[in-house]
Amino acid sequence: MARWRLDIAYDGTNFSGWARQPGQRTVQEVCEVALAVALGSADRIGLHCAGRTDAGVHARGQVAHADIAGVVDPQDLLRRMAGLLPNDVALRACTQVTADFDARFSAMFRRYSYVLVDDVALIDPVRRHTMVWHRRRLNIEAMNTAAALLLGEHDFAAFCKTRPYGTTVRTLQVCSWSRTRSGAAVLDIRADAFCRSMVRGVVGALVPVGNGRQPPEWVGQVLASRRKDPRVIVMPAAGLTLEQVGYPPPEEWAAQQTVTRVRRDRPEGGSDQGADRPSCC
Repeated sequence: MARWRLDIAYDGTNFSGWARQPGQRTVQEVCEVALAVALGSADRIGLHCAGRTDAGVHARGQVAHADIAGVVDPQDLLRRMAGLLPNDVALRACTQVTADFDARFSAMFRRYSYVLVDDVALIDPVRRHTMVWHRRRLNIEAMNTAAALLLGEHDFAAFCKTRPYGTTVRTLQVCSWSRTRSGAAVLDIRADAFCRSMVRGVVGALVPVGNGRQPPEWVGQVLASRRKDPRVIVMPAAGLTLEQVGYPPPEEWAAQQTVTRVRRDRPEGGSDQGADRPSCC
């Protein structure tokens, strides 16, 4: 058996997320079926990804690993997969790695983007699945002032779906809004890992600031509360894309897994539940 890193891109519009689910069309299921056919395997080739994206979320930089028996020609596999995968999924690269590599636990960070269009002139039917229309003009400077309050290690329970045995402590490394040349508002957000719906919850907290309905410091108050606020709306999945997963040099893959798997308590000292830190969005 040899371990392979697979770089995958997909339009999440017509998928029920990454993770395999009975009776649902998922990215994992589609890729595993195509991979087994391409390799002539009678058994399922299991894929383990860096971030289990939710239904409707896209990816340009998803990473997965698989353990495959026999000799694999990477270029031949890429060509075979191109013919087997549907047109809303693409295998972009295939690289042999050592057993120390784990797509999820060796990762240092995940980077997402979220696109909002707040000018009716910028509505683009061709790109409707990758952006979200917002009716009011957004103040990017105010949103960035609020976003800065989220940087660092915090308990992000107020912005995500919690689980009975999962921690919601994360380290947010980048959270910044900018305008594209066309004028769309784009959030660049990066963390060591994300909780389920966390990015869309963060966007939902920053939008009221951009609208002028809440002051920037309100976002810090919501964060500190660790509780869901009805004024924070989880934004639609369409605007969200997994752009990049970052890894250390190969000689540090195993050490990074050890760091990732360590249980993290709340920064203020109170313990959280469990050490599992799934990457979602």
